[in-house]
Amino acid sequence: MRLDRSLFAARGRPAELAGALPPAAHRAGSHWGLLAVADFRRLWTVGLVVFSVRWLEMIVVGVFVYRHTGSAFDVALMTMLRMLPMALFGALIGALAERFDRQKTLVGLVLSMLTTSLCLAGLAYAGRLAVWHLAVASFFNGIAWAADNPVRRVMIGEVVGHERMGAAMSVDVGANNASRMFGPTVGGLLLAGFGISGCFTVSVICYAIALVAALRVRHHDVMAPGATGAVLARIIEGLALVRRDPRLIATLVITVIYNLFGWPFVSMVPVIGQDSLHLGPSGIGVLASMDGVGAFAGAILIAVYARPVHYARLYVGGVVLYMVMLIVFALVPSVPLAGTALLFTGVSNAAFSVMQATLIYLAAPAEMRSRMYGVLSVCIGVGPLGFLYLGLLADAIGAPRATAISGTLGLIALAATWRWWRPLAVA
Repeated sequence: MRLDRSLFAARGRPAELAGALPPAAHRAGSHWGLLAVADFRRLWTVGLVVFSVRWLEMIVVGVFVYRHTGSAFDVALMTMLRMLPMALFGALIGALAERFDRQKTLVGLVLSMLTTSLCLAGLAYAGRLAVWHLAVASFFNGIAWAADNPVRRVMIGEVVGHERMGAAMSVDVGANNASRMFGPTVGGLLLAGFGISGCFTVSVICYAIALVAALRVRHHDVMAPGATGAVLARIIEGLALVRRDPRLIATLVITVIYNLFGWPFVSMVPVIGQDSLHLGPSGIGVLASMDGVGAFAGAILIAVYARPVHYARLYVGGVVLYMVMLIVFALVPSVPLAGTALLFTGVSNAAFSVMQATLIYLAAPAEMRSRMYGVLSVCIGVGPLGFLYLGLLADAIGAPRATAISGTLGLIALAATWRWWRPLAVA
């Protein structure tokens, strides 16, 4: 089975798609010209801020927890808790997102994250912040993370139109990747200079900026016919669509493998940075940011050069390279080599992340995109299992060897599931 551009052709009526693409988007001379579209710019800003705070907090929480517990498993547990809501509520959130105005939902999500950071900052200033507080906060922020695809990214598609969704995802993932450059570095510097209270103060300020941007979004989605139907029935309908569509099956199988064996390694960066590479908080932050540098560069290259015929191969190839590079990172003995390996994990992650959201959007009927993103969130949500086994394995045999084993298992899993994702590989 070959996949070409026609496989991802618009499923909606031409008039609907034309109406979904604002004149400003047509006039934009480049992919980054999408930022001239006011609502896309506001949605992009929300994503940039939320992504930045997420990466800042992940490195800060990882260092804080490891210092207080000395357990690699506890560090992995924090990131695991951020992802757990995707597995638990992803499909439900995707179905519910079709029943509520997404702009108002987005405002509520940002407000909830701001409130969480405000509480953590207060506890930190009072000297009462404990590891369990961070665990609870990670879980609640994970709910908002699970809602990003079916809420904010579906809004992006509605604002820019079907034909420019790939470019829009490149720009949006570029924001995520830019945050991976600066978030860990800023987090490490703040933790070293001002303590964890200063870190959460910055989080509160950033979320306030995102809240203003979300409030200024003017796009309001129109509820699809039948959107008030039973939530369970809508979830089942979405799962049935996945079973019928080889493109969706292939995309989701690779998503599961990546989140079980690839993504969990990020929780080991603070551990390997401290124990194997002998870095302090600021050094760990700079090291972790190398992943973001590569990812940002990768997203720009994709935005400029990628065409629909490249999408599927970028997706598959990105995951393969990612697994190889995380093995290299785990085993190399020096900071420069480790940083270079993280640079390439970033480039490959950009290919995976951009194409994951794009392929799902293009393959799903317009009226079912939120549900498909909900199913995608569930597949991403298997990640906690990866964080769980990686944390336990790291406590038993050390973070470097555990991370290398995880990457090796990822490559084996890709080989074992070839029959399901082959349609993408031969596109």
